[in-house]
Amino acid sequence: CIVTPAGNWKTLLAFLTDRFPHVSTDKWVKRLQESGMGDAAFEAGQRFYYFREVEHEECIPFEAQILWQNDHLLVADKPHFLPVIPSGKYVQETLLVRLKNALGLEALSPIHRIDRDTAGLVLFSKQVASRGMYQRLFRERQVDKTYECIAPWKPDLTFPLTRHTRITADKHFMQQTEVEGEPNALTTISLQETNGKIARYQLKPITGQRHQLRVHMSALGLPIVHDGIYPILTPEGSIDYSRPLQLLAKTLAFTDPLTGAWLHFESLRVLRM
Repeated sequence: CIVTPAGNWKTLLAFLTDRFPHVSTDKWVKRLQESGMGDAAFEAGQRFYYFREVEHEECIPFEAQILWQNDHLLVADKPHFLPVIPSGKYVQETLLVRLKNALGLEALSPIHRIDRDTAGLVLFSKQVASRGMYQRLFRERQVDKTYECIAPWKPDLTFPLTRHTRITADKHFMQQTEVEGEPNALTTISLQETNGKIARYQLKPITGQRHQLRVHMSALGLPIVHDGIYPILTPEGSIDYSRPLQLLAKTLAFTDPLTGAWLHFESLRVLRM
């Protein structure tokens, strides 16, 4: 989001080329023309959204589904491999930008996020005015979230169990790790079914540390099937669309602060054992 400051620029193009000199004037002209703002005059206090372009952005061959929406919220069922928001080498191939392009909702914003590798439910806000109320639900842990995963079965472990540890950044920026100290990550884990050496688990994160579920399962000796980060980090660029991480954001439930109604959503996606 860019909010134009006070200044003496006559056109939006002049402001952008001055403010972002690393982008050529020709590129700004092209982008403004494509957005219908090619001849826009400069006005202080303008607010507009700009997503940087990525050269040769890889197309992700999976689609999200919109499960439900009203005037304030939208619930999407995300596939594996699709990032929620622009980051790194993905901009257009993200859930947020795809939804904005399809629906024309410029104010759309995710209220929470799940990993690119994880499939399942993502809740979006459609209006700035009511967004804070829904964000508060997550901050105050008033949202009931359940995940499912497929991982090895260890008959010596007794379920359900609670994993309550301290998670912090590891040496590699892609990884987190458990360390000694005051716990900051809490997950309850239940066994749902077994099939030979693998099993289906239900995971309920009470806190929201980065990669919490993946770290907790790996620390138990139960790394989630096809996890390319835990316990061993695979080389960058080795994405295999036939081997998605077997982790699914299965359900979301909460009391709507605007209406008082109990809302419950469930992903239509299924993890196969």
